[in-house]
Amino acid sequence: MTPEIWTGFIIGILGSVHCIGMCGPIVVALPGGFEKTTRLVVSRLLYSSGRVVTYMLMGILVGLIGKSIVLAGFQRWLSVAAGIGIILAVLLPANITQRIFPAKFNYLVVERIKTAWGKLLQKRTMTSMFALGLLNGMLPCGFLYAGLAAAATTGSAISAAGYMAMFGLGTVPALLATSLFGPLLNLRARQYLLRLLPVGAVVLGLLLVLRGMNLGIPYISPKLDTETHSSCH
Repeated sequence: MTPEIWTGFIIGILGSVHCIGMCGPIVVALPGGFEKTTRLVVSRLLYSSGRVVTYMLMGILVGLIGKSIVLAGFQRWLSVAAGIGIILAVLLPANITQRIFPAKFNYLVVERIKTAWGKLLQKRTMTSMFALGLLNGMLPCGFLYAGLAAAATTGSAISAAGYMAMFGLGTVPALLATSLFGPLLNLRARQYLLRLLPVGAVVLGLLLVLRGMNLGIPYISPKLDTETHSSCH
């Protein structure tokens, strides 16, 4: 497993504060009714597994797009562009970002997912918990988009899927704890955690920019040989 894929796990852990703030109420509302603590924990892990599977499928999609860019010799510039895009999304005023990412589209997606969620919540089975996780992975999320942008720079569908798998796994501990002990985390605490999200997004953006600069710094900005690889093809 390449170091850049492990970066996805680190980003997932660091971004867990966003997950607690945004998805905390969702995981707290997950159905109970499991007679044993072990089954309750397993049901939450199945939910998280569903999210990770959705992230991996998204990773394959962006990886296929990123692969064509890498083969053209533009991996460095894709990484720089993704990093700058993430930083701008944080720093630009909300009215500008809403024009770039129309809220109407997000609303339609969320409404469809909520309808499917309502049906699954009534079943209270292990299978439905996994399906709930699959759907949750499709919810519009700025943190997820940042992860996908980073995954696209890995250069292949397999690497991008691996990156997003590690990204998803990095968010599991925080969401599992929130699901089990969520009532202890009040609204003020979640709002405080959300304030940390822009900092994490800017750090991720800077890491992507540094990676594309080809500085030869291990793990942070390794030497990329995409130009040579492209010319061979």
